[in-house]
Amino acid sequence: MKIAVIGLGYVGLPLAMVFAEAGIEVVGIEAVAERCDEVNAGRSYIQDVPGDALKAMVDKGLIHATTDYAETEDCDADIICLPTPLNANREPDLTLVKQATEQLAGHLRRGQLVTLESTTYPGTTRDELAPILEAGSGLTAGVDFHLAFSPERVDPGRTDYTTKTTPKVVGGLTQACTERALQVYGPALDHVVPVSTPEVAEMTKLLENIFRSVNIALMNELAMLCDRMKVDVWEVIDAAATKPFGFMKFQPGPGLGGHCIPIDPFYLSWKAREFDFWTEFIELAGKVNENMPYFCVEKLHRALNTRGKSLNGAKILVLGVAYKADIDDLRESPALKVIRLLRSQGAAVDYHDSYCPELPEFGLSSVPLDDHRPLAAYDAVTIVTAHSDVDYRAVVDEADLVVDFRNATAGIPSAGNVWKL
Repeated sequence: MKIAVIGLGYVGLPLAMVFAEAGIEVVGIEAVAERCDEVNAGRSYIQDVPGDALKAMVDKGLIHATTDYAETEDCDADIICLPTPLNANREPDLTLVKQATEQLAGHLRRGQLVTLESTTYPGTTRDELAPILEAGSGLTAGVDFHLAFSPERVDPGRTDYTTKTTPKVVGGLTQACTERALQVYGPALDHVVPVSTPEVAEMTKLLENIFRSVNIALMNELAMLCDRMKVDVWEVIDAAATKPFGFMKFQPGPGLGGHCIPIDPFYLSWKAREFDFWTEFIELAGKVNENMPYFCVEKLHRALNTRGKSLNGAKILVLGVAYKADIDDLRESPALKVIRLLRSQGAAVDYHDSYCPELPEFGLSSVPLDDHRPLAAYDAVTIVTAHSDVDYRAVVDEADLVVDFRNATAGIPSAGNVWKL
């Protein structure tokens, strides 16, 4: 068996590795030629894919990358793993997926499986991809070739559940399409879960991330209320989490990041309007989460005021800019919005993040945490992403003011210089 993976990013490259490590040849189709060169040299640009492991697969001839869609012609399956962002109006943007599908259609042959893994709204596989593939190939979906949707479930930086070990949901256009998808994914993945249609699989992905978005929004709203009531929200959450049933622990924070949770709910909200249905609960959660960076900056301003200082002209150090701890992923990171808001109010901002050494859009580089730039030189140090390689006890001891949005300073004695979310 030979597989084509279209898009070698956070989803595609780890998936290509899983197939290759199962002894299945993979051709990676990647629009960025420089990425192809990196892959073919065995150099990984994705944190979850070790460079030595990638090189081993390349050296065995099990992975190679190209920009040429013609190489999909002798593949048994084509798996599309491309970004599906929101446009400026917060509406689904399927441009990259559609462009790739058009290119793929010209090389499609009978018997091949095409699977979409990119997050999208229910109906995309059937109503968008199938017509493009049929028009470009002259073949009929579900008759001449197989078509399915299988949502990616990548959680960057996670080691307990990986691309290989996380159950894989698959929904085909027909029962035969589903069975073919099971045959393709089965040899490489530990557990494949068939569902009846692509729409079920598409909705499954949205539900997973909407569930997280809504519950995080609940915690964020509670955090804002507790702030006003002068109640420690972190202690409340920890106490509630002692209940062995009926409660799942979610944590508040400065906002949502990553490609999925901040974006996926809007896919469903947009599609729901087609059916004269308004997902008010989902949209309210989105509003709460979108507001958190503003709330955090306002709280930082209040903390400075207690020291007779203003944000305008203040020197602020932001600790952590990746969207979550111990990864290098900046996609939709709330830290970027926090920095933007701080600057708009006249603050001078530095940041430290060993995983993200440069922020070109801000003209900033990560500053070291050492004696050459003491923490006491800043008017405030704010913890936006709690990477585990930072000594937070030293931060508390050395900084004049710490504003902690991640509860990273829990249990660390302070001299009244720590403010929490």
